[in-house]
Amino acid sequence: MEQVIIENEKEDLMVVQELKKHFPIKNGVFGKTTGEVKAVDGVSFTVKKGETFSIVGESGCGKSTVGMSLLRLTEPTSGKIIFNEENMLDKNRNELRDLRKNIQIIFQDTYSSLNPKHTIKKIISEPLVINRKMTNEEMETRVLELLDLVGLGPHHLYRYPHEFSGGQRQRIGIARALALNPQLIVCDEPVSALDVSIQSQILNLLEELQKKFNLTYIFISHDLSVVEHISDRVAVMYLGRIVEMGSREEVFQNPQHPYTKALMSSVPIADPKLKDKKQRIILTGDVPSPKNPPKGCHFHTRCPFKTEKCAEIYPEYKEIKGDHKAACHII
Repeated sequence: MEQVIIENEKEDLMVVQELKKHFPIKNGVFGKTTGEVKAVDGVSFTVKKGETFSIVGESGCGKSTVGMSLLRLTEPTSGKIIFNEENMLDKNRNELRDLRKNIQIIFQDTYSSLNPKHTIKKIISEPLVINRKMTNEEMETRVLELLDLVGLGPHHLYRYPHEFSGGQRQRIGIARALALNPQLIVCDEPVSALDVSIQSQILNLLEELQKKFNLTYIFISHDLSVVEHISDRVAVMYLGRIVEMGSREEVFQNPQHPYTKALMSSVPIADPKLKDKKQRIILTGDVPSPKNPPKGCHFHTRCPFKTEKCAEIYPEYKEIKGDHKAACHII
């Protein structure tokens, strides 16, 4: 695999502007649209070359929908996705296929993401068959190279997905994602279904591959300890919107949004002496439905610091320090 050389690590690779994905709600015999679920409701962020940009939040906040929308596996409702200075939403099917060679995805479910009827050789070589003109010998050499990169060997070539453990299947998914030498990989909860010991192995593998090939990751997870370990920058999502964003150090050590503070307070501490000193923030109430989100700040129905303004106007982003920003009236 050829190493991607990037002269300026600070250069923007992907710019997402006001991305929205609303799913229509259809009822009745004729399927009349009666409403919509605002899964992603105006998300904007920038991903720089060579970094790991993480999106974190509780289940149902829309983080996985963002990841699927970035590849147009789920078609966005509106917004812009600028990748290498090209808007992906302006591309037709053939143009999008060319652009997707540089953007790949690692899925959460290690079993359903691999075709159970195909051998590992066929699964990993499929991107090469579609996008590259290679002889059978060249293709097999490439597949063996990819297997070696992820810690598997030639004896795995003709086995099927059900013959592997969850961690091994995820390694196969990573090998497939690397097949076309992508610049950007979307990692959608890649370790959430794995045992803790296996999680660390996969995370270490992702970090090794990133250093070796200067890969850029968009890492989607609800596990704060994993996000803190692997991230360069972090975006915190709540009910379809990003409420806080900044470097890993700023977001974890100096959270500003009440929701982020509540999330960080839930992270367990291994040291018993420090554990007793930590103050846990317990949020009351349930997460509102994305079908009918609250007016104003979406978090105000659960926020212990809410004001009248919070229930009327959605807050603008306020700069805390550098690129550390949060959308909250009380900051």
